[in-house]
Amino acid sequence: MKPKFSTLIILIFLAAAILAPFALSQIYIPILREQSFDLLLFLQGELYKQTTGYIALAFVLFEMILAARKRGRGWIVQIKVPGSILMWRRLHIFLGVGLLSIVLIHTIGVNGLNFNAIFLWIFFGVSLSALVGVVAETGIVESPRKRFLIWLSSKKPNGEKTSGISKSLMIRKLRSFWLGTHIILVSIFFVMLGGHIFLVYYYQ
Repeated sequence: MKPKFSTLIILIFLAAAILAPFALSQIYIPILREQSFDLLLFLQGELYKQTTGYIALAFVLFEMILAARKRGRGWIVQIKVPGSILMWRRLHIFLGVGLLSIVLIHTIGVNGLNFNAIFLWIFFGVSLSALVGVVAETGIVESPRKRFLIWLSSKKPNGEKTSGISKSLMIRKLRSFWLGTHIILVSIFFVMLGGHIFLVYYYQ
């Protein structure tokens, strides 16, 4: 069973709470520097960064495995994996929110500079494009309405009003948009992840 619409709304609010420190870090980082400099030094130290970085990387790799499990049917190698596609999709969603938390722990809410700042925003785009897309799609699936009016199809060429588009067509249109956007952002994310790892070890 997919996560319910109400569950996904809770995840949206949870994601917003996780992202809030990134907007507030310019306020609390100077306070932390003044009042707990040793703690800040530890949080920005190599051991902390490497440990949390490897945990975040493990989450990313596991998310890749989940995505491959969801889309791997018909690939060259058929591997029998327990659980349904829906179960793996649900796990993919929850782990994505968990990855947001790990990234917050890894960065302590600091947005970074230059490459790292862009990398972080691409990651936010990856996470939110998936979560918002799934929420919208699930909302349509759970809606009692059979047809939906959208401004592009609200009138026929002769000016007559239409009865809207079917639920299945609405879902297909929405999925093609958000999933396409998500896949593009994921591709950019993995390229930048490789660059991030290279820069971390190059400047050690």
